[in-house]
Amino acid sequence: MDIQALNEKITEAGAFIDPLKAEVEKVIIGQKGMLNSLLIGLLCNGHILLEGVPGLAKTLAIKSLSAAIQAKFSRIQFTPDLLPADVMGTMIYNMANGQFAVKKGPVFANLILADEINRAPAKVQSALLEAMQERQVTIGEQTFPLEEPFLVLATQNPLEQEGTYPLPEAQVDRFLMKVVLGYPTQDEEKIILRKAVNHDFESINPIVTPQHILLAREAVRNVYMDAKIEQYIVDIVSATRNPEAFNLSRLKPLISYGGSPRASISLAQTAKATAFIKHRGYVIPEDVRSVCENVLRHRIGLSYEAEAENITTENIIRQILDAVKVP
Repeated sequence: MDIQALNEKITEAGAFIDPLKAEVEKVIIGQKGMLNSLLIGLLCNGHILLEGVPGLAKTLAIKSLSAAIQAKFSRIQFTPDLLPADVMGTMIYNMANGQFAVKKGPVFANLILADEINRAPAKVQSALLEAMQERQVTIGEQTFPLEEPFLVLATQNPLEQEGTYPLPEAQVDRFLMKVVLGYPTQDEEKIILRKAVNHDFESINPIVTPQHILLAREAVRNVYMDAKIEQYIVDIVSATRNPEAFNLSRLKPLISYGGSPRASISLAQTAKATAFIKHRGYVIPEDVRSVCENVLRHRIGLSYEAEAENITTENIIRQILDAVKVP
């Protein structure tokens, strides 16, 4: 394979990445990890689960991104009394002609913010997750394909657990990545404070179109991944299931279940997207390591023993990355 030619092709296909990030960063100060995750989700055709306290610019980030790529944005506030029809749409009876007409719900958009998804009952969660997986919605007897690109950014508030309906493990696994947001640095917060008080945020200009994103997805698939990198990914995921095979016997009682093959697929896809964002036509081990926590943290089940010892999935992932041989 001609790596130089592939590098040039990937650089050309990803020429919009840096201007797009710069445009969103006019409004979003810091939170580079969240922005990268959103781009990876778009490039991999996968959805993102965000966890963070209120006020960390989750809504603003996806709204700004949708403005920069000329896409439709929709925000759904999940509440305990929400119904599937409120999200998907329903049939409305028209008294004038005596017929039912379809009224589409807010899910018919390119970028969707599902705010506090764990506040809605299981029926609503399942309806949204079905749309995410099948990329289509059935209302009455009609089936409507969802317009691409289609990205769901679901948020969870880690502080309040009363009156919530936690997503089952099988449903959480449908998300490409789970990103945990931290607070901005003091310098970043000073800039945020100054801009917010003075209303000094710049307007977002459209940089790319949804068609650019769809073409970029094809280029991401063509990013070269060596067989050694593939084995590295398989080893990492295997270590979550059989840690003793990698001299990690101490982790065995801490893990109730490990990652499925979907974890391996997600690691490969996100590593390729990371290489693409860095204008590189091939994947290196650091690309895999950089996305490991976000891809695996919601795919590893902790035992009661781990919870009693305050051991997190992030602790386990770091130990696995330290133990698995890097190609």
